[in-house]
Amino acid sequence: MNRDDLLASLGWQPDLLDEPDTADPALAPMRLTEIRRNRVMALGAVGPAELALPGDILTSQLAVGDWVLADPQVGRVARALPRRSELRRKGVHHRAQSQLIAANVDTLFITTSCNADFNTARLERYAALALEAGIAPVILITRADRPEGAMPEHYVAEAEAISPRITALALNAKDEAAVARALAPYTAPGQTVALVGSSGVGKSTLARALTGLDLEVGEIRDDDAKGRHTTTTRSLHPMHGGGWLIDTPGMRELALHDVAEGIDILFEDIGELAAQCRFRDCAHETEPGCEVRAALEDGRLDPGRFQRWRKLRAEDAHNTETLAENRRTGRAAARQYKMAKRAKADKRKG
Repeated sequence: MNRDDLLASLGWQPDLLDEPDTADPALAPMRLTEIRRNRVMALGAVGPAELALPGDILTSQLAVGDWVLADPQVGRVARALPRRSELRRKGVHHRAQSQLIAANVDTLFITTSCNADFNTARLERYAALALEAGIAPVILITRADRPEGAMPEHYVAEAEAISPRITALALNAKDEAAVARALAPYTAPGQTVALVGSSGVGKSTLARALTGLDLEVGEIRDDDAKGRHTTTTRSLHPMHGGGWLIDTPGMRELALHDVAEGIDILFEDIGELAAQCRFRDCAHETEPGCEVRAALEDGRLDPGRFQRWRKLRAEDAHNTETLAENRRTGRAAARQYKMAKRAKADKRKG
């Protein structure tokens, strides 16, 4: 495989170079496969490399799947390149900051299973995240060979009822040949998928079927259908189909922010109803001429779906404002620190 073909198989597109005419010929495009404490692992036409970062780039600003220009001879990143897409969530433990999950993803595999783990509200969160980023959401429902409570077709119908933009597939994650056939459209050379979902739903088994990697599979506890977290870091791996997989740890919490457009796309049916309300600022409670309330009353709109829509919109607005306020506070604190430092220096000179 020549250099251009190898880069294309990694998902490289020439338009990722924002200034192609000024690019240093000594620098090579490389894709990040793992983020470490102070360094990154990357892959390019020259093979794998461990790279140091310049002082103006922090590891927290990078994500697995990012493209960079690097000098592989000295083992150093020169600069990061623009992203086509990025997955991001509000930081864990209610910290008022965002956390990068993955970059330059084409398809998000959202994993759940044919048991008590199946949760429409959680799937909607992942789907909104994907749609906001312009990434195709595909819900993979594992344990199709051992369904609980209903047949796999029921779970597929429930998942696809979330939005017409969602594809849902029921799989036996341990049947590698069947997984390869079902997911072939998403795993071809140049394609990147990210694998997300709660622990214990077969993420590691799916990753092994797609890549051949011998990953430890977490045990599922019978009482709550959840499992242990088996993947602790995000990493990029080649798939049998020629594309690339970004595996992620099971997420106990997926707090959304800045995904208003994704929510609107996911719940476009409610948006269409709201556009027909008499008042533009209708709260869909007691206002006259509310088409949303009318749809709830005559059965066109499911009350549970309406409540989940309201909850996601409120959470997104709150978290987005919290992050914005945190940034404002941080900038103000930095300015005060600089002013105090300058005043202290001036006092010493005087």
